[in-house]
Amino acid sequence: MKYRKFGRTGWQVSEMGYGMWGMAGWTGSEEKEVNEALDRAIELGCNFFDTAWGYGEGKSEEILNATLKRNASKKLYVATKIPPKNRIWPSKSHFDIKDVFPANYIVEYTEKSLKNLGVECMDLQQFHVWEDAWAQQDEWKETISKLTKEGKVKAWGVSVNRWEPNNCLETIKTDLIDAVQVIYNIFDQAPEDLLLPLCREKDIAVIARVPFDEGTLTGTFTKDTTFPEDDWRSKYFVPENLSSSVEHADALKPLIPNEMTMAQMALRFILANPEISTIIPGMRRIKNVDMNMGCSDAGPLDSSLLSELKKHRWDRIPTEWSM
Repeated sequence: MKYRKFGRTGWQVSEMGYGMWGMAGWTGSEEKEVNEALDRAIELGCNFFDTAWGYGEGKSEEILNATLKRNASKKLYVATKIPPKNRIWPSKSHFDIKDVFPANYIVEYTEKSLKNLGVECMDLQQFHVWEDAWAQQDEWKETISKLTKEGKVKAWGVSVNRWEPNNCLETIKTDLIDAVQVIYNIFDQAPEDLLLPLCREKDIAVIARVPFDEGTLTGTFTKDTTFPEDDWRSKYFVPENLSSSVEHADALKPLIPNEMTMAQMALRFILANPEISTIIPGMRRIKNVDMNMGCSDAGPLDSSLLSELKKHRWDRIPTEWSM
């Protein structure tokens, strides 16, 4: 496992982190399998874990709590998120921050997450949605500064809405945010335009989420793929999205080198960008942990392949189904 500096915090975090959305709230999660996958990731050098209160209403945080206790001798970095008070993902530009992240609510959910995680101070607390229109609101600034001074949070971050990588630039300029979590993958290269250069200038950590484009970049979906009704992807992969996503993924298949899968190629594409601090793929099975963690040791992609992958940028705009 290789490690990268996590922005101005100076933390050395594994370039392959662990996204814990799949630990709760999705179909098929089994406790024993989940715990074994988490422990295997730690054994392979993973030390950055991203969860949220919204993942099973604290369940994912509780799973991480048990993981921390099982691995108490190791330094593991804990990142979680405050859910929007109105419970609407993603946020909308016209929302008032008082309806999404009022001061007392930020404190309340930070305390809830501390309890769920079993820690007195969390490494990174993030806003699970964000609007740059809130950047100059004083209430959130005063609240996070207070929680930091009280020793409850070391660093703060924002999770940027899908396909809106520039919806946090003014917030970064407040110098109160230490990390940005954004969708970045072979298709979603738009963060390279404005967000990543600003993060480099301000020494802000960048967490790359959705490295497999919700599964299409594993190369396993077809236009006939379906999901259980209670799986959120049944609402995300509406016919027009599924069809287009599969077509874009199929266009990549001729480029996959013989010795790797599309998923490995997708992760190594992201690792090729030194401005990414860590990637947080979701993993529930040991075989996926082994594959994903192994990408850190595999070395850089061939420069000619990287150039070809750059041509597969796919710019999209938010729609009613792009949760």
